[in-house]
Parts: sequence; structure tokens; C-alpha cells
Amino acid sequence: MVFYQEERLAMFIDGANLYAAARALGFDIDYKRLLDLFASKGRLVRAFYYTALVEDQEYSPIRPLVDWLDYNGYTMVTKPTKEFTDASGRRKIKGNMDIELAIDVMEMAEHVDHILLFSGDGDFRRLVEAVQRKGVRVSVISTVRSQPPMVADELRRQADNFIELQDMASSIARVHHNRDQSSVDVGSNGLYEAVGGR
Repeated sequence: MVFYQEERLAMFIDGANLYAAARALGFDIDYKRLLDLFASKGRLVRAFYYTALVEDQEYSPIRPLVDWLDYNGYTMVTKPTKEFTDASGRRKIKGNMDIELAIDVMEMAEHVDHILLFSGDGDFRRLVEAVQRKGVRVSVISTVRSQPPMVADELRRQADNFIELQDMASSIARVHHNRDQSSVDVGSNGLYEAVGGR
């Protein structure tokens, strides 16, 4: 990882994509450790987290995480999922956040030196190229070590740096305690299982 202390950084996290990549590698992300890691690399201006939320559901498993992130240094960008019926009559849920992420990256490009894109989605290749033309460095954080790889080859090639998520695991993985201890933690703050409070 190549960082300069005086660099202004911004993190853009495609929530579903990062979650899938970490799951494929067999670990959970501790979002406090993730934020601390990159705050130590330069001047972290903003950390955006993008996710779609299923509305009118009594309990959403992602809601505790979203609330925790919102109170702990992340800028949350959410929208409700859309439900539709496909051609074969199956109910599907759609919640793509690509446009929101792309607009925010373009707006923030004038205010930062280095963008950290937590996604492997090849659709972002053109976005990366556009902000690079503005003089901004882009690091893509995803994985090639999962089966299949979670990062599109064209996105990896376009980025100034590719950071392998598995190489960061020791710095950002949630530390799992034994069962007796974690049940105490869950009772005391209610968020341990969802967020990885330490």
C-alpha cells in the first residue's frame, strides 16, 4: 500500500460487494478497525458506506450495522430496495447503489488526493479512469483470492493500486471471542454480533 501522510483520502464502500468479498475469504470486517487503519494512512476526509435497505420489514439484519456506522464516523448512503416480478413470475429484490457511489466520487474528486474504492465491480472502471484524469489516485480494495475472484480484471488494471482484502485481514478482521464472553458483550451493548464492537 502506497500512502503519503499529507494525502487527503476518501473511502467509498460498496457495502454488499465488500461484505461478499470478506465472506468469500472467511472473515467478518470490524468497521472501527477499518476506519482506524485508513485514518492512520493520511488525512481521512470522509468514509462513505453504500447499502440498500429492505423497507417495511419488521427486522432488517443490516439495520444495527447501518445505525452503528452512522454514529461512528461513516457517512451512510442508503435507499430502499425495489421489488419486482421477473419474466418468469418470480419475485426479485433490486438494490443497486452504483449511481449514488459514482456521483459522490465525482463530487469528492476535487477535494481529495486519493480515493479508496471498496468494490470489485467492473462497472466502476470508467469512473476510476474519469477521476484519474482529474489527478486523483485510486486504490481498489477487493480480492482475487476467492473462487471466483471478486474483482473484475478491467477494474484492477485501471486502478493505481490494487489492495488485496485478504492481506488486510489481520488489521481489519473482527476478533471473535469465545461464546461465553460474546454473549456478555451482546447483552451489554446490543451491537457486538452485528458490528464487531470490541
